[in-house]
Amino acid sequence: MFTGIIEELGTIKSIDKGNETIVLTISASKVLKDVHLGDSIAVNGVCLTVTSFNSIQFTVDVMPETYRSSTLKQLNNRSTVNLERAMAAGGRFGGHFVSGHVDGTGEIIEKRPEKNAIYYVVKLPSHLMQYFILKGSVCIDGTSLTVFEVTKDTIMVSLIPLTAEHTVLGKKGPGDLVNIECDMLAKYVYRMLNPEKEDTKQKSKLSLAFLQENGF
Repeated sequence: MFTGIIEELGTIKSIDKGNETIVLTISASKVLKDVHLGDSIAVNGVCLTVTSFNSIQFTVDVMPETYRSSTLKQLNNRSTVNLERAMAAGGRFGGHFVSGHVDGTGEIIEKRPEKNAIYYVVKLPSHLMQYFILKGSVCIDGTSLTVFEVTKDTIMVSLIPLTAEHTVLGKKGPGDLVNIECDMLAKYVYRMLNPEKEDTKQKSKLSLAFLQENGF
C-alpha cells in the first residue's frame, strides 16, 4: 500500500528488455535506507518488487501484464522516475489509498500555468472515466492528485510548484503518456453497484438504495 507522496526521484541506470518483460536497475538513496529483498517500491506509480540492491541502486522485474498496461516500457537509460516505498504501519497518510496497480495510461493534452499552479488536462480511456468525480482522487505516475474538472474523456489536475519540481510529472507536457491508477474506493463501489458485471456466481447484495438508506 502506498499514499502517492513521492519520496525521491531515481534514475534508470540500466534496462534489460525481453519479450514484454524488463529488468530495471535504478539508482536511489532515500528509498534504500531500510530496503530488503522482496520489498515493494512504486516506480512511476507501479508497485514493483526489489530483487537485488546495494547502497546506491536496486533492481526490479517488470512482468508482461505490467509491461502492457503501463508506461515503463518507454523508459530509457538515464530516465528519471518517481519512487515511493510501501507505507509503514503508523506512518503519516499524506495522500490517498494507492495500491500501485496501474489501471492504464493517459495522455497529457494540455499544460498551462495558472498563477502559482500548473494545470494538466489528461485524456483517458473511456472505460476509466466512470471512476472519477469532481474533487476525487487520482494517482498519476505515482503522485496523489485531486481531480477538479471531469469531462466525458478527460480530467484536470493541478500541481503546486513543490510537486512540479520534485516529481517527473512536472517535466512532462502535451503528448506525454502517464500511468493512471483510479481511486481504489471508487472502483470497489462501482463494482458493488454493478453486480451484473460480477465474474463470480455470488452476486453483491449492495445497491444504491441500500447505500442511501444507510446514510451514504
